[in-house]
Amino acid sequence: MTASLNKTTLEKTPCTIITGFLGAGKTTLVRHLLENAQGKKLAVLVNEFGDLGFDGSFLAGCGIAGCSEEDVVELPNGCICCTVADDFVPALEKLLNRQNPPEHILIETSGLALPKPLVQAFNWPAIRSRVTVDGVIAVVDGPAVAEGQFADDPEALAAQKAADASVEHDNPLEEVFEDQILCADLILLNKSDLVDEAGRARVKAEIAEHLPKAIKIVEAAHGKVEPALIVGLGAAAEADLAARPSHHGEGEDHDHDDFDSVAVPLPAGLTPEELSARVAKAAEAEGVLRLKGFTAVPGRPMRLVVQGVGRRVGHHFDRPWATDESRDGRLTVIGLKGFDLQAVEAALSGV
Repeated sequence: MTASLNKTTLEKTPCTIITGFLGAGKTTLVRHLLENAQGKKLAVLVNEFGDLGFDGSFLAGCGIAGCSEEDVVELPNGCICCTVADDFVPALEKLLNRQNPPEHILIETSGLALPKPLVQAFNWPAIRSRVTVDGVIAVVDGPAVAEGQFADDPEALAAQKAADASVEHDNPLEEVFEDQILCADLILLNKSDLVDEAGRARVKAEIAEHLPKAIKIVEAAHGKVEPALIVGLGAAAEADLAARPSHHGEGEDHDHDDFDSVAVPLPAGLTPEELSARVAKAAEAEGVLRLKGFTAVPGRPMRLVVQGVGRRVGHHFDRPWATDESRDGRLTVIGLKGFDLQAVEAALSGV
């Protein structure tokens, strides 16, 4: 970003961690912040859980004035909270050591990342004197929570447990969701335009039930929110870890063995509507949580982006293809361990 504001007087470079479940709208929020930087020099670290980088390329090719490729650093193929030493710290140091370093860094985690280990990483000797966590923003998918996808129902669970001894009490999706909002300094209730007033009130009440303290919940549609509400919180979250409870203990290792991510080819020669219909059918496969990818459309110079969460699938053209860029369509599918990949592939092939 081209700087027109004075360099911040803070000794440490502020960083905003943007967390949230799959498809909640984190990348859309980051784009909105980049588009409304008001001259402040921003940089982005974006993490992908899957093998196929999507969000990083989506941001790097955003067409925003002043947004260069060096301002967007992608950390693919791994959860950022699990690769702190190997990936995150070196990437952060590289940004800080640039001749014209950023004034503020936005860090977009994958949908499966736990934010607290990342906040803890800001106390690492290599970076603790140079950066601070300005705030942790948890982006929540309003319609998904309104549909009860991440809500505990003790009575229903007890009934299921009585009927089937194989039903487990632990819900990995619920734990990820809770860890993300428990670490937050602000919760962004996104896609609020898709939920009526009564539904929004229920979602806010449900989120509040998970929280040990009052956290501000801000409604937004399409990730559009006043940037001053997100950037400049001054939370210094790395010094406030005790107030951010987690399902995982201090220093405790965790993994993502509950989830799988696979990149599969997208069929060529289809219209956007035909492709979206197939992706929507693939989204119905058992265990699938999130789909996202891009492909070429015959006769169109723009890259088609297709993505879905739950049963909601959408598509749009984001940018022209680069001359040296492969136009082979690829789709990243993220789901629970052992999700029905055959059903996904069959749906994409039109079977």
